[in-house]
Amino acid sequence: MSREDESTEAPGTVSMRTEATPAAHASTRARVIRGSVLALVSGVCFGLSGTASKCLMEAYAIDPLWLSSARQLGACVLFMIAALMTTPDKVRACARSPRLLGAIAAYGLCGILLSQIGYLEAIDMTNAATATVLENSSLLFLLLYTCVSHRRLPRGLETVSVVLALAGIYLLATGGDPTGFVVPVAGIAWGVAAGLATALISILPARSLEVIPSFVTNAFAMLMGGIVLTAFVRPWEHAPSLDLVGWLLLAFVVVIGTFGAYALYVRAAREAGPMRAALLAAVEPVVALVTSAAWLGQVFLPTDFVGFALIMTTVFLTAR
Repeated sequence: MSREDESTEAPGTVSMRTEATPAAHASTRARVIRGSVLALVSGVCFGLSGTASKCLMEAYAIDPLWLSSARQLGACVLFMIAALMTTPDKVRACARSPRLLGAIAAYGLCGILLSQIGYLEAIDMTNAATATVLENSSLLFLLLYTCVSHRRLPRGLETVSVVLALAGIYLLATGGDPTGFVVPVAGIAWGVAAGLATALISILPARSLEVIPSFVTNAFAMLMGGIVLTAFVRPWEHAPSLDLVGWLLLAFVVVIGTFGAYALYVRAAREAGPMRAALLAAVEPVVALVTSAAWLGQVFLPTDFVGFALIMTTVFLTAR
């Protein structure tokens, strides 16, 4: 999953040219509350999307790459419609700029496309909750990038975060028994790959993309990723046989779990602030865990819960 922040000013910031008033404070508080609610809803949508994807792959034998292709192209159409309705001038400017298209290609192919493929492959080989938690290993890669780019070693809490995350991944993979694996190693690897790709979304040419809104960025990024993946997968040659429930699940993954979740998160980050939005959207793994157990009958080991907790603790430690 890729998440962007379009906010240019922290919520609650008062211009130095004006004096704060009770009305201004009330308006800011209302924005923060509204943004916080949107962040929670976004996390719920992301979590439900993971479980719905698992159901599609299990019940209808849908290949993860086919689902990734459908998700990219379907969400691309919705993002492009939204971009043309809100900022058509930015769409035209982006389409005419080789520099921007190059930056979006790197962002879309190495970031969004890889993150979605890794996420769905991890779901297929493990379960929605495990894949969602492993995707949060992106924080480790972001920390590594920060330390390398600033030529420094991890600090106290950062070191603790690394240890906790690695311990959590170990528990998810082995159940605490070093002699064997309770889930496929490939599933763990795909989940970590999704985490790396999610980190790349933040690391790749962000400055080049700051000049265009996220709707435009995601529309072109998913278009490029969808075209590349479709050429490789050739989904028309092995389209799944879906009944009404299958089509509804696919529509939910594309409309609610991709376009809707991304759009809500962008709005939440703008109104509540990127840090608060990220922390509240961390409800995603919890939703995926609960719905996987209730909807798909997924059984989790005690060590799974410990592993989930260790990895998710890194979210809060690195946010300090």
